[in-house]
Amino acid sequence: MPRPILDEAQMHPAVRERIASHQQSIVQEVQAAVAAHAVVVVGMGLNPFPRKARRLLDAAGVSYHYMEYGNYLNTWRRRTALKLWTGWPTFPMVFVKGVLVGGAEDLDKLIASGELKKLLA
Repeated sequence: MPRPILDEAQMHPAVRERIASHQQSIVQEVQAAVAAHAVVVVGMGLNPFPRKARRLLDAAGVSYHYMEYGNYLNTWRRRTALKLWTGWPTFPMVFVKGVLVGGAEDLDKLIASGELKKLLA
């Protein structure tokens, strides 16, 4: 699945390090959680969809690790680094066994089809 990402050769050498290190602490924090937990939900306050994802997992009896980063009014710059890292444009970001499976609606489909249980087996 190729997606367009600006090639490093098209970045001026003076800005490459800034691009590479921009907000990496949040990315590394999520990467560590994804490595440590079978299911991770990354969300933000005031957004109903991370709550929906958590309710779906609770109803399915699936334990998960939840990470929340600000809300619509703050922390958006840090959250943007997660969007750039994953390519996923919205919250929540749901990871199962290290794989981004999408958001709340995608999770709902995985649960309904029984695929989530297979992924966790």
